[in-house]
Amino acid sequence: MGLSALTKSYLKNFLIYLEVEKNFSKHTIRAYNSDILGFLIWLDDTKIEETNHTKLKDYLVFIQKFNYSKTTLSRKIASIRTFYRFLYRERIIESNPANSVHAPKRNKSLPKFLSKEEIEQILNNIKIDTPAGFRNRTILELLYATGMRVSELSNLNFGNLNLDENEITVLGKGNKERIVLVSSRAKDFLNKYINTVRYMIVEDGLKPEQNEDSPVFINKTGYRLQTQSIRAALNDIVKKIELPKKVTPHVFRHSFATKLLENGADLRVVQELLGHASISNTQIYTHVSTERLKAVYDSTHPRAGN
Repeated sequence: MGLSALTKSYLKNFLIYLEVEKNFSKHTIRAYNSDILGFLIWLDDTKIEETNHTKLKDYLVFIQKFNYSKTTLSRKIASIRTFYRFLYRERIIESNPANSVHAPKRNKSLPKFLSKEEIEQILNNIKIDTPAGFRNRTILELLYATGMRVSELSNLNFGNLNLDENEITVLGKGNKERIVLVSSRAKDFLNKYINTVRYMIVEDGLKPEQNEDSPVFINKTGYRLQTQSIRAALNDIVKKIELPKKVTPHVFRHSFATKLLENGADLRVVQELLGHASISNTQIYTHVSTERLKAVYDSTHPRAGN
């Protein structure tokens, strides 16, 4: 039996809520859509309004059979909890059966990051003699200089830029605005891109608009450059230089945070720049710094092994 028209409307409105109010990335919204769709299909004849805590526990037992990783399992549970919070907020259900549903504890892995030398190796191997190449170099310079999420960078408009003060306003998770700071080097690349290169990106020769609501980074058709295009460009560079690491735009963000803490930045300042809602999300970078300190100590101190 397929989903009823009413159930489909609940799911559609939930996805709109994730995009508009929660400001989730397209990638996360797709994942949540898949998670909830699978759950609704499993419910079969059981109406959403009649789902209780026992039914949810039965579903958790069911998905355990598929040997999902803890990360995937946690996301599926988070999807369901968010879905039912939405239904309760919209007064579609009278009580929230997912309140006491908890995700399994995940083993916290240290975030992967790049050394300064690896960052420079990537940046210096981008051919900047083409408009797209210069744009891509500017993007990666900006990611490393600011710690922005790739979705935040993709969504930048000219109205977000305050380069006279070396500042950019970004819209982060939960529609929360914050200010990130731009290094002089990244600003030089960005200014040259805006003033000289950007209009050459569009292949049909038309000059792209440049007002407060215009996207800063565009593709060859003049539309906003999407995150998948940025990831693809980075993958091409990493593959070309045969760097033995998986490198994503988020690794640039991790590298930014790690470098700040290694150089003595206050944890609260790093939290603000990254846009973390909780200091606990930022604290993991202190473990990275400590691990590196230990490695340096072990390799350089004459009695480290004694």
